[in-house]
Amino acid sequence: MAGKNNTNIGFEKQIWDAACVLWGHIPAAEYRKVIVGLIFLRYISSAFERRYDELVKEGDGFENDRDAYAEENIFFVPEEARWSKIASEAHTPEIGTVIDDAMRAIEKENTTLKNVLPKNYANPDLDKRVLGEVVDLFTNEVKMDGTEAGKDLLGRTYEYCIAQFAAYEGTKGGEFYTPSSIVKTIVAILKPFDNCRVYDPCMGSGGMFVQSEKFVQAHSDNRGNISVYGQESNADTWKMAKMNMAIRGIDANFGAYHADTFFNDLHKTLKSDFIMANPPFNLSNWGAEKLKDDVRWKYGMPPAGNANYAWIQHMIHHLAPNGKIGLVLANGALSSQTSGEGEIRKRIIEDDLVEGIVALPTQLFYSVTIPVTLWFITKNKKQKGKTLFIDARKMGYMVDRKHRDFTEGIQEDGSLGDIDLLAKTFEDFQNGVLEEKKGFCAIASIEDIAKQDYILTPGRYVGIEEQEDDGEPFEEKMSRLTSELSDMFKKSHELEEEIRKKLGAIGYEI
Repeated sequence: MAGKNNTNIGFEKQIWDAACVLWGHIPAAEYRKVIVGLIFLRYISSAFERRYDELVKEGDGFENDRDAYAEENIFFVPEEARWSKIASEAHTPEIGTVIDDAMRAIEKENTTLKNVLPKNYANPDLDKRVLGEVVDLFTNEVKMDGTEAGKDLLGRTYEYCIAQFAAYEGTKGGEFYTPSSIVKTIVAILKPFDNCRVYDPCMGSGGMFVQSEKFVQAHSDNRGNISVYGQESNADTWKMAKMNMAIRGIDANFGAYHADTFFNDLHKTLKSDFIMANPPFNLSNWGAEKLKDDVRWKYGMPPAGNANYAWIQHMIHHLAPNGKIGLVLANGALSSQTSGEGEIRKRIIEDDLVEGIVALPTQLFYSVTIPVTLWFITKNKKQKGKTLFIDARKMGYMVDRKHRDFTEGIQEDGSLGDIDLLAKTFEDFQNGVLEEKKGFCAIASIEDIAKQDYILTPGRYVGIEEQEDDGEPFEEKMSRLTSELSDMFKKSHELEEEIRKKLGAIGYEI
């Protein structure tokens, strides 16, 4: 399992090595653009060259036919933008201009990328010897041959750079990439595949649209038939999202520019079939006082100090009559009563919109350990008046000391992977055949939730997992455990005495 997981891009160390070469030669804020731009070029070139070699082997003369690439959702890379050209010029004084020209050639090839790609490589402040060394690293060390379609290379690298350079920029940047395991879980439960409009109002680098291979496959043939919509307020991140879509062959409408979703909703009339989102957690100072009578606040005015319920209501506002939302929120939104949040939550619950709540384990995120919950909000629910609660806090496995991941597919023992089990639990609930399991899943009516003061914490509903009786009588068990504890105390005192003697021997009395 360690061989394939969702938590690593596979070349973090190489990215870090490249960043270290740049260290001290450019301002910290420029690292991201330089590195992300090179990853973009390297990625589209790797995919192009693989397809080019296939076409040459076939021998039908289609290696320069753009359609032969488009049908495989591979980006056609003009000759002057191919990595082989960049690599061959790595140690010339013109390397910066070569890369900038490559970016311009790609923008010309794909008009949706106009003014999106970074073109700062010829900047006199960027040492060309150093840039050449970075290009060498990308040529020799950063291998992208086996990169999966469902990995968000740009977004992950961007966050990786943010985390690494935080000390130098004095900030974390506040941008949190959504882990693949979370995106895949949302996609597996919602199934946003057929003839549908999918929207993310706070899309970041577009991770929700590119981290599920199933989603990419379903949407990357829709050229000219826009079904993916998004919005992002940060200029650099918006550009990255455009790059992300281009390399996956997904047509998307992200608006003509970056903009704040609350103040300048670029998709005002959109009614989505599916919304998938990971809004910034507990965002304060989001501009509430200037949006007091907004049409989106159907269930109540969200508090100025926390945008969680502004995001929820914005998304509900953009739902089609049978629309569904899957979103990630910090746990506080489940139970908060401050500044009217409890009342807003109550109204949303009474309007029969909350279909399911999933409590997730910690350490799924790449750079934050905050515990989060998945909310599934649905118009015209299959199971009217009922909500599914799942406590998934014990699910997943540790990839390393910092990162947890979910399993997927059929496991070696024949059981379902974590993502598939969560999706099946939802499916069984929707079909009315779910058997509740203490400590894992429970079905609650609106009346049940009202008795809990409209608090949506899954633990309140699923209870505690029943422990299997091991057959050992209570008296015998207590006798055995206290005996074991006594032995441990004795051993502890012996060790304490040993330490005292050792310290005394070198002149340190306790």
